[in-house]
Amino acid sequence: MERIDVSILGRDYSMACLPSEKEALLQAVRFVDQRMNLVKNSGKLVGGERIAVMAALQIAAELLAMRAPDGPFGEAAIGDIKRKIADMHSMLDAVATPAGSSGS
Repeated sequence: MERIDVSILGRDYSMACLPSEKEALLQAVRFVDQRMNLVKNSGKLVGGERIAVMAALQIAAELLAMRAPDGPFGEAAIGDIKRKIADMHSMLDAVATPAGSSGS
């Protein structure tokens, strides 16, 4: 595990993550920090906890809106579907004969 120090809404946090997950975690931290600053700068809320709850609700609403509404992937998030498609492409690439190869 790798330890990283981050700042969200001016407060410092120390977190641990796998090296392979570091960039995704840093992107998430930036996203949350930006959203919390937007809520704070709207001037309607005071207090870190209230700002965090409002930002979390906005993020959750966006996530839920990105889910496929009907069909076999009704409960799947868009990111899950993209990963499944990428996995299928990888499987196809592994078994496909390269273009221009005639096998002789």
